Amino acid sequence: MRYLTSGESHGPQLTTIIEGLPAGMPLLAEDINEDLARRQKGHGRGRRMQIEKDQAQIVGGVRHGQTLGSPVGLVVENKDWTHWTKIMGIEPFEESDEVKRQISRPRPGHADLVGGMKYGHRDLRNVLERSSARETTVRVAAGSVAKKLLKLLGIEVVGHVLEIGGIKSENGAYESIDHLRTVTEESPVRCLDEEAGQKMMDLIDEAKKNGDSIGGVVEVVVEGMPAGVGSYVHYDRKLDAKIARAVMSINAFKGVEFGLGFEMARKPGSEVHDEIIWDEQNGYTRRTNRLGGFEGGMSTGMPISVKGVMKPIPTLYKPLESVDIETKEPFRASIERSDSCAVPAASVVAEAVVAWELASAIVEQFHSDRFDQLLDNVERQRRASREF
Repeated sequence: MRYLTSGESHGPQLTTIIEGLPAGMPLLAEDINEDLARRQKGHGRGRRMQIEKDQAQIVGGVRHGQTLGSPVGLVVENKDWTHWTKIMGIEPFEESDEVKRQISRPRPGHADLVGGMKYGHRDLRNVLERSSARETTVRVAAGSVAKKLLKLLGIEVVGHVLEIGGIKSENGAYESIDHLRTVTEESPVRCLDEEAGQKMMDLIDEAKKNGDSIGGVVEVVVEGMPAGVGSYVHYDRKLDAKIARAVMSINAFKGVEFGLGFEMARKPGSEVHDEIIWDEQNGYTRRTNRLGGFEGGMSTGMPISVKGVMKPIPTLYKPLESVDIETKEPFRASIERSDSCAVPAASVVAEAVVAWELASAIVEQFHSDRFDQLLDNVERQRRASREF
């Protein structure tokens, strides 16, 4: 499977086209809109979330609630477009029109300056409109379609927040993945630890008051993934590597780890690798899950645990020093409407991109043009793994 996204932050709409979904898979707009709403929530979000009420329109590839096997088209309108029709207009710009508002002051930590260099844009709005995290709206939409496919195959995906601004969730225990989902959905910062969650919100409020921003760490947990998805044979087919690339592609993400992750560097092998056990009912499992559900680039059948670190958002209300690309004079970087912390929302985006990679790997490995046959192929793999 693959998908492309199109659209700018303040353009008329965001669009994605998904190719490779099998025919006969149940899919409704409400499956997507639930996750779009989740992405917009979270303590620390800015005023844009009060304007946009994201709703996906399915404009192709689905009929009577089922996929057709043809590309699926999704559109999310930008409600704020009505205020930007001249600034972001498609038609050629008249030099006499004062509304152009050319941006020449790049923000440190953003794509503004380097993007302008790469594409030759003297107006840096051409860069910041596309590099904005608003684009993740339709990536969540595509991920929601992937989550639907996975759920129908008995695979559940949940994202949540582990850390914000140095405050860590100390309560990592949960009864089940459903319990993890239920508790974190009720938290304004998507945190399992209620006490830590309150401290996170207080810190976000403090950062906002100071005109600053803070980052954090999110985790995506997956249960029900069959063993043996991915490959040890070729470097570019390792499933954990594909997931790592996807997580790192999220705006402002700067690190990724599986299981114990970087902590493995500080432990002996006996405290890192997972002992293999077997029983008649479950087949092969692991006594622990320190490797986060992967060995040799392949899923082990254990829960998948992938974490990503998000840097503080580079748009600050107390802007850092920069240089005007027209005058070459020092200047305080331009200010665009922004969030003080988007880590809770980023956990939803991470959930979406991980789900996409898992679904794509399953469709590739157990390929079928029909969803019912894909389901049979996956179940056959599960039985074979238990009986091996």
